[in-house]
Amino acid sequence: MAVRAVRGAVQLERDEAGHMDEQVGTLLTAVLERNGLTADDLISIWFTATPDLHSDFPAAAARKLGIVDVPLICAQELDIEGAMPRVVRILAHIESDRPRADINHVYLGAAAALRKDIAQ
Repeated sequence: MAVRAVRGAVQLERDEAGHMDEQVGTLLTAVLERNGLTADDLISIWFTATPDLHSDFPAAAARKLGIVDVPLICAQELDIEGAMPRVVRILAHIESDRPRADINHVYLGAAAALRKDIAQ
C-alpha cells in the first residue's frame, strides 16, 4: 500500500456555515467515491479556505460525515489579488494501491478552473 495525495476544491456561493458543510461534504464524498476510498484509507486532510470565508471550519464538515479519527487541519489561503473568492481546497493523504497517475483529483463547479490540468 502506497501513500498518495489527492487534491480537490470547491467554490462556495456564500459564506454560511450550513452551505460550507454541504459543499465541503459534497467535495469529500466525491473524492472518496471517485478514488474508491473509505474513511479507513485516509491518513490526514489539510483544508484551506480563502480569507473571505470565516463562518465555520471546513474540517467540521468532515466530522459531520463521520470522519472522526483522522487528523484534520485548517489553514487560510494566501490573500492574492484576483484569486477566486470563497474557495475551500483540500489535500488528503491516503493509503492506496492506485498508481499516482490513476488518482482522481476533484474540482467541483467553478473551482474546476483552478486546475484544468488535473481536474477530473
